[in-house]
Amino acid sequence: MALGALIAAYGEDDSGSLRALTPLAGRTLIEYQSRCAAAAGAAPVVVLVERVPVALAAAFDRLRSEGINVVPVTDGNEAAARFEPGAPILQIADGVAPGMALVERIAQAGERAIATVADDQAHEDFERLDASHRWAGLARVDGATLSSTAAMLGDWDLQSTLLRRTLQAGASLVPAGQEATPFLAGAAADPAAFDRYLLVTSRGARRDWPSRYLLPIPEEFATEQLMRSPVRPEWLVFAALALTVGAALVFTRGWLAAGLGMLVLAMPLDLIGERLATLRMRPLPARMLSRRLLWPACGLALLGLGWFETRHGGGWGALACAFATIAFAEAQRIEQAGRDVPGAHWLFSSRAAVVTALPFAALGWWSGLLAVLALYAAASFFIVQHVVHRIARH
Repeated sequence: MALGALIAAYGEDDSGSLRALTPLAGRTLIEYQSRCAAAAGAAPVVVLVERVPVALAAAFDRLRSEGINVVPVTDGNEAAARFEPGAPILQIADGVAPGMALVERIAQAGERAIATVADDQAHEDFERLDASHRWAGLARVDGATLSSTAAMLGDWDLQSTLLRRTLQAGASLVPAGQEATPFLAGAAADPAAFDRYLLVTSRGARRDWPSRYLLPIPEEFATEQLMRSPVRPEWLVFAALALTVGAALVFTRGWLAAGLGMLVLAMPLDLIGERLATLRMRPLPARMLSRRLLWPACGLALLGLGWFETRHGGGWGALACAFATIAFAEAQRIEQAGRDVPGAHWLFSSRAAVVTALPFAALGWWSGLLAVLALYAAASFFIVQHVVHRIARH
């Protein structure tokens, strides 16, 4: 079923204003929360609010003009009626500005999930869950739990009651991590502090070792140069896709060094695009077509290389290695989805494959590269499978 979102927006800060209207980076908190939910694929975005002042109505109008289906409701029963009973729902707490990477992690969880931070002094303003955890302000709940909670609610707070019932139903706890701790807005919220928060959390998605250890410097430089430019983030993602598809065509023509050069240029572009979108408070949609096509395009480039090597001395084994690499890489991606695997950044990825190719390209060992990539992808798959099945047994 399609993902929906439920955002609480009825709490007030010390000045008596709605926390949802806290100004952040030139917009309101509710706009940032709604954009994050929409970018994660949530529709509708239901906002639970007791009253709709003029400023909040204006924020809703701006969101609707962007194509975001935002629906204000005034009580839990009306909120529950907006979702199907079994539909997954992304719950966002009142006054919390989450990082987009954490929103996507919770939205893509395959079951009930609650984002947490440590129960320590640094997080004392977050709601306590137990002796060790506090709520990070994000959870994946379901429509049935929301309906039953709204039906028995009475005078209780829907946000906290829904959270507790989801926890009692066996939701998994997902640590947010130090860098992904959401920003708490309020009367004393510092816009400069939120800008710093966006800058830090936009660096959060370091899923492989090249993006973690090799790309931060060029990525930081490019992001800084493009922040105030008219360049749109989606253009960068499309450029990465175009370069990758172009590399596949170039490989089939035998211009192997040129094709690899195109893949090297493409490596940081989607990361830069994601960061620009986050810094501009308009996160890229998780289902954006050009983002989703990047992974198949990398497989196409590998097939192009395998096809050329097969026809020019590599034999059928070159193409077989390319197919095997793609099969193991896709199996790893499916097995790993939504799960935390220790040392996952060292496993096979498209960027890791490109960097691995560089020394082989310098020596002209292209067929050897295909064999090494097949072994790398196979080893990564079996590691993920072992870890996932071990966790399942416990």
